[in-house]
Amino acid sequence: MSKPRLYSGMQPSADSLQIGNYIGALMQWRDLQETYDAYFSVVDLHALTQPNDPSELREKTRRTAAQYIAAGIEPSKSTLYVQSHVRAHAELAWILSTITGFGEASRMTQFKDKSQRYGADATNVGLFTYPVLMAADILLYQTDIVPVGDDQKQHVELTRDLAERFNARYGDAFRVPIPVIQQDTARIYDLQMPTAKMSKSAESDAGVLWLLDDPAASAKKIMRAVTDSEGSVRYDREAKPGVSNLLVIYAALTGRQIPAIEDEYAGRGYGDFKKGLAEVVVEEFGPVRQRALELLDDPAELDRVLAANAARADEVADATLADVYDKMGLLRRV
Repeated sequence: MSKPRLYSGMQPSADSLQIGNYIGALMQWRDLQETYDAYFSVVDLHALTQPNDPSELREKTRRTAAQYIAAGIEPSKSTLYVQSHVRAHAELAWILSTITGFGEASRMTQFKDKSQRYGADATNVGLFTYPVLMAADILLYQTDIVPVGDDQKQHVELTRDLAERFNARYGDAFRVPIPVIQQDTARIYDLQMPTAKMSKSAESDAGVLWLLDDPAASAKKIMRAVTDSEGSVRYDREAKPGVSNLLVIYAALTGRQIPAIEDEYAGRGYGDFKKGLAEVVVEEFGPVRQRALELLDDPAELDRVLAANAARADEVADATLADVYDKMGLLRRV
């Protein structure tokens, strides 16, 4: 019996992924690849919605793929590839755009937020159609589940709508995927602004824990993380956002329950707690960082692995696209 299929991906928008990506995505993917036929992509086409230096984008794409592998995404077990290496993504996005209403695309929250923030003149059409490309990413592989954060749930709902619309209009071509939303307790916040989600685009580097940071730099950031004046290590998201954020990180990386960590540090103060967390983070990230750097030292081999995986992805994606073209009445090339 074949495994159910999963698709997910991240943009190559920074030189290093951050701990939120690791806890919220990579750790989850690592477990899911054991029970799903998993497709994981570095979504470089999505990254084009923001200005990029071509050589930097190429390097960031390799670095993101290397960190996937270093974090435990096994190319022999999962299909790990670069989005632009499979041309069917862009082709299906155009097909889906022809059955997407302008109004429903306009209602996508991320587009509305970014267009209001940057203004119409600084907002490109690619950003507007970003959710349609995401739908193509998912539907190409006859995906069963899509692990995403809350901020992407609306896009998966659009994907479901487009799949059902196409199937009703032209005949069944797509499996209708189900979004699997990460638990809110896994959301990681900025170390210096613990009411804001940790982000690769943060204004200050001081609040972000990067996977490829030097271990000493990671430890220093944790020791300087914002807490409060109370001095007790306990979880209270509203009253103690800084300490609560650190507890979530500690629990996620160790697999322990937050109450057990609270008990361990009862009466010991924030210094001991932060030192303990720093040791946990360095121990977790050390092997990941080392493996990623090893992979990046041999870009030709990394490129070979990605190409082989893209060939596997092509087989599935091309079959879906051919069926879509036939059902829509596009003339086959002979």
